Amino acid sequence: MLLLLATTMPTTAMIQPDYAGHFQCIGSACEDTCCAHWNVYFDEATCRKYEGLEEGPLKALIQIKVVPEPLNSDGSAGKHFAKLNMQEDGFCPFLSAEKLCAIQGELGSEYLSVTCATYPRIAHRIDGLAERSLSLSCPEAARLVLLTPELLALGAERKYMFQWEDVEPTDGVTPRAVTMIGYFWPIRAFVLALLSDRAYALWQRVFLVGVFTRRLEALARGELGSGFLVLMQDFGQAVDSGLLRESMEAMPADLALQLDLVLRLAGLRLPRVQVTPRFIQLLEVFAQGIGNGPGATMESLIGQYKEAHDRYFEPFFRARPHILENLLVNTVFRTLFPFAHRPGEAEAVPEMGREFALLATQFALMKGLLIGVAGFYGEAFAEEHVVWAVQATSKHFEHHPRFLGETHALLVASGLDNMRGLTMLIRN
Repeated sequence: MLLLLATTMPTTAMIQPDYAGHFQCIGSACEDTCCAHWNVYFDEATCRKYEGLEEGPLKALIQIKVVPEPLNSDGSAGKHFAKLNMQEDGFCPFLSAEKLCAIQGELGSEYLSVTCATYPRIAHRIDGLAERSLSLSCPEAARLVLLTPELLALGAERKYMFQWEDVEPTDGVTPRAVTMIGYFWPIRAFVLALLSDRAYALWQRVFLVGVFTRRLEALARGELGSGFLVLMQDFGQAVDSGLLRESMEAMPADLALQLDLVLRLAGLRLPRVQVTPRFIQLLEVFAQGIGNGPGATMESLIGQYKEAHDRYFEPFFRARPHILENLLVNTVFRTLFPFAHRPGEAEAVPEMGREFALLATQFALMKGLLIGVAGFYGEAFAEEHVVWAVQATSKHFEHHPRFLGETHALLVASGLDNMRGLTMLIRN
């Protein structure tokens, strides 16, 4: 059983990812391009560099395509200084036939927009410390994250018995517990330990994270009679003892509900955004993998969905448990889970239950699509298909900020924004 040992802040409890530092763009060898179908912004300093360029075709194209953003109503500068106008087909005007950037090729990386210079790295600053994770909308980033057996070097011996000497010795709710910001690092360590504990099935680990975050939210709202340290100790002991396993096993799976939500989520933004050929291909493969064609019924779809899971999906990931674990771990880092805001916003009240609902639903969507892909390829289902499916899905949804809000609205409307409903979505 995996155990977590965390001591005083800010040492053992501070777990930061470093795998983003190993990412290297493979340029024209990439099977996709990041230079299309998204918003690219420029800061003022970069635009001033462009003004100083010698006259020529590249500067002329920059003057046409890099357009200043409108000022605010009071005349002040907006969030972004300028924006790139993509071509009608959605591709970047500076993308060469070899799928390379003309700006970087002619001028160097110091002339790139901040967006282009940092992608697919996602940077956060917490307690003055910078850390980076990766967006899986990049194929090479998806390969690195998903296929690395030991993504995080967390150590071999960890305990859920949480010992934090700096916590106030009281059973009452402490003043810092109102926002939970002061507990960011131990919360992160605990969540990562839960997701890595292979003594539990993966869906059970996700469920335990949900229970934990909902208790944290109750603590933040002053609804518990104990403090942070007591919550951590009690929950850690319950997980270590296995007392929660029996109650989790009694929870039902609902494949009809699960498949219905996957179908609805997959089509959530199709009428309103430009869909890439890779995502269209993924949806076609998924549909064929669950037998969605002429004459198909919900009953037949569920039957083939279950068969694809049992015959191909489950054995594949049982032999490669790190893949889906890494998917969840990267999401924790990428989104600063379970905080819906940046840790510097100390006055914000965390909606940790909502953040878990979004995490669980995105996981259910990805898992559901992968089950269909596994059904399509059968015995030939391979890691390359997983990377393709995750990357295509991430690229379709991750760059559309309204997707998460619409996802939560769909959960609420369906009555699934609770632990029972979310469990039925993640369990097979």
